[in-house]
Amino acid sequence: MTEKGDINKLAGREVIFEMRPVGAIMRVAAMDVATMTEVTIQGPLNAGDAVLKQNALMRLAYVLKKEGKIS
Repeated sequence: MTEKGDINKLAGREVIFEMRPVGAIMRVAAMDVATMTEVTIQGPLNAGDAVLKQNALMRLAYVLKKEGKIS
């Protein structure tokens, strides 16, 4: 499980976000530029950009940690 503290491990790293509405949901992609690792999440359109970006960042941190790219 990813903890919010894992997001701090991404501090100073360049992360690119792409947000695209698909029907009643928002598809959010987050990519770590250094490792070219990309993850996607989906959420309701009314969730707000900040919440969706934070969730995508948490998933990115989880994947990078699982792959051993961050400690």
